[in-house]
Order: sequence, then C-alpha cells, then structure tokens
Amino acid sequence: MHVCRPLNVVTPTEALDRLAAVRPSHIAFVGKQEIWTYRHLANEVERVGRALAAYGVRPGDRVALHMANVPLLAASYLGCLRTGAIACPLGIRLKTAELRPLLQRLQPKLYIGEAETYAHVAGIDPTWTSIVGGLTEEGTDWRENAGERPAARTVEVEELAVLLHTSGTTGKPKFVTHTLTTLTAAADSWKHLGLGEAGVALHCLPMVHASGLFTFFACIMFGVPMVLLERFDPDAVLDAIEVHRCDWLLGLPFMFHALLQRQKEHPRKTDSLRMCVTAGDVCPAEIQQEFPHLFGVPLRSFWASTETVGLTFCQRFGAVSRPMPGTQIRLVDDKGAPVPRGVAGELLLRSASLSVGYWEGPAQFEPLTSDGWFHTGDVMRQGEEDEIWFVSRKKDLIVRGGSNISPIEIETVLLSHPEVQDAAVFGVPDAILGQRIAAVLQVYGDADALVLKRILDSASNQLADYKMPDTVKVVSTIPRNALGKIDRKLLPALL
Repeated sequence: MHVCRPLNVVTPTEALDRLAAVRPSHIAFVGKQEIWTYRHLANEVERVGRALAAYGVRPGDRVALHMANVPLLAASYLGCLRTGAIACPLGIRLKTAELRPLLQRLQPKLYIGEAETYAHVAGIDPTWTSIVGGLTEEGTDWRENAGERPAARTVEVEELAVLLHTSGTTGKPKFVTHTLTTLTAAADSWKHLGLGEAGVALHCLPMVHASGLFTFFACIMFGVPMVLLERFDPDAVLDAIEVHRCDWLLGLPFMFHALLQRQKEHPRKTDSLRMCVTAGDVCPAEIQQEFPHLFGVPLRSFWASTETVGLTFCQRFGAVSRPMPGTQIRLVDDKGAPVPRGVAGELLLRSASLSVGYWEGPAQFEPLTSDGWFHTGDVMRQGEEDEIWFVSRKKDLIVRGGSNISPIEIETVLLSHPEVQDAAVFGVPDAILGQRIAAVLQVYGDADALVLKRILDSASNQLADYKMPDTVKVVSTIPRNALGKIDRKLLPALL
C-alpha cells in the first residue's frame, strides 16, 4: 500500500498552519453569513481536534460527517486529518434506508451533522455519539471545555484518512479509501485546472463528494480564497461571481446549463471569470458552444473519479482530455491487450492520487489494484496526439447530473414492493443531465395509476430524490439472457 509522496507538496493541514502564521488576516473563505480568515480557521481546527480527543476519538476511528458546505464541515475535515481520525462524509441527499447500511458498516465513533441531515439518521439505533449543528444533546457547544490541546502526534501520510462512498455495480456502495498522500496528490493536481493562479474561487460542489473535497483542500494548499456556497443554486452562484469577482469555477454539466438559463433571464456582471471547468459527466456540446458567448470564457472538460484524478482538459470542445503530468495511461481491449491509436479501449491509469483501495469494514480492506493500474470502466480512444476522447461507459452505472447511481440499488427497492413482480432500471440519454433514469416493471394484477403511485410512493421513502425513476413503464415481461440476468441492451427498446 506504499505510495510515494509528491515532492515539494505540503498537506492541507501543513498549508493551513503556514498560512495562519504568515497571512493570518487573509480570507480563507466567505460563508453564508460570515468571513473566516486563515487564523480563525486554524483556531477552529484546533478546537475540533481537542473536541475529538475529548470524545475519545483516536487515530483510525471513523468520524461521520453529514453536512452541506458549512464552516463546521470545513473545520471537521481538517480536524480529522490533523488528529489521524478517518473522515467519513455522507451524502446529504440520502435517506434513512440508504444511510442505515452505510453507518452500520462504518461503525463511527462520532457523528457530526446538521438538524436537516440528522432527521434521516435519528431513526437509526445509534452506537455512536451524535453532534447536531455543533451542539451536544444537552444543547451546549461540543467544542467548549474539550480539554487541553491534543498531544503532539505525527500523522503518517499513508494511513487511512478519508472514506468516500460511491455506488458500485453490485448495488452495494463502496467506500473509496484515500490516505493523506493520495488526498494531497489529488488536490495538488487542481493546479493543472488553473486553480493555483486563481484570485477568488467559487466553491459550490458538495464537499461530501470527491470533487468538492479535492477543491476545498486545493484552495487551502494554494492559499486561494473561496466563496463557499452551502448548496448549488444558479442565482446564488451568479450573484457571488458579481459581488466577489470570482474568477474560477468548477461544476457539473447540469449546473452550467442552469447558469446559462438564469444568466439569459437575469444577467449578472460575470466578466471576472477566467477559468470554468466541468466534470462528473460528459458535457453536451451545445452547452460548451453557448457558454463562451454568454460568459466570455470557454467551458473546459476534464475527467476524474472518486478513486483518482488522471486527465485534464484539452483546448477544444467535446468529451476530450489529456493525461495530467505524472499520470500514466493505457487503453486496452477486453483481454487486456493494448489497442492501437484511434481504437476504443478501456482506460487504465496510475498516478500518485490513486486510491489505495476499498474499505469493507473494520479490518476488512480490498486493494484497488494488484499491479498499480486502475481499471476505470470507461471506454476511450486516443487521438493523433495525446488527446483522449470519451466513448462510453463499460459499467452499467447511470450518471445523472454527475451522480453515480446503481440500477441494481433502485431495482432492489422496487422489487421490495408486494405488487412488483419484476423490475429493471437503466439510463436513457438526456441533453442536460447526461442521463435520466428509466424503469420497466412487471406487476401482479392490473397496472392502473393507483398501483404505480403506491409503488413510487414507497420507493420515494427509501431513495434519494435524484435516484427516483424519471420514466416508468409497465411491461408484460423483462428480457433476460440464458443465465437469467437482465439483458440490459434490450431495455431501451421497451420504451
């Protein structure tokens, strides 16, 4: 599990300490109603470290973080890194039925959330201590009277630092494991996206997911002030660009579509923008083509995953990128043999930002690779030079608005309803979200509107809204192959 630490790269906590010493009054980020300087952030991180120690959190213990992009999340992440606790962010859109198995597997020592997110956790029989809105169950600030400063400790850069959950093709979410080494390398790679030269970055991606987390750490490492939005809202983004003169923005394709629409309807002054980057899914060509006409800068695409950052953008339109410096890539066929230039093959890569594996549970760990090469599951082809063109996904995962969604997870929920005989879920192309979710059902008895309503109402209590099918059709039979598996290539014809 040894990974070389990038040369001349400091960790986010080391960078924060340095900034707090030499630029204490400079802005780290602007929140909803407050401004945090580097000194203030460093002090809050220290308070979180003391509080973690007071609650018995030791190196290697899991700490569940369940919040929007609020200051407490920022301080909690860095407090975990500083003390050796493992930060375990949870999606804020998940519901109780989705959170229960995640928390049962994590067995966290401590849960830190907000009132809104905790509402979906309160029904779970906890074996952990819960902090909601920074308050204890008695209503006092959990960071007060937390004892003396934790004993000095050198955090090993190759110890587990963050577990990021992501959908797996089996329907069981995976916990992608990053160490301080791989986190630092991932955040450092943001310099190839122009963040190192930014004046003010606008941060609207959720920090409980990989791209949002890497962006936050990168801003700390590069000393770039952020406007930190709790959630994406196109009007809030446009207002922040105008008021704070933001010049760097990373978002998902559907976000940039929303920005285009709102800018047409209610123009804001956005001439400060210098670099806009889209990731998470293929960006429709019409969005990339229209964006510079309205905002004055091109919209660049790049590729990354929860497991690693490997490709940066090219200076052209389309689903095209190129390897980042220090990243090695291979394109191979189904037998693992290299494919010639211009022929599609699965993307394999390795880099310093590569996750060390998947965390299955306490003392249960699955290495990511056996030979250092990560099989991305994405099919690409190499152009005449170093450009890499995205072709398709090898896996069955649905990517809706940048979120990976397992069709098997949705199928399992639908099949749990007593009126459903069989179910199949798949993605259909969408110009804005990349894909939408379609479901075909076999039901017992007649399929009237009330039956479908009962089925979908039941599913909505178990699935986050973004996982709910956009289209549902009742069919007489669902195609299966000789092994009894759903024949997914035949599903679109059923619509």
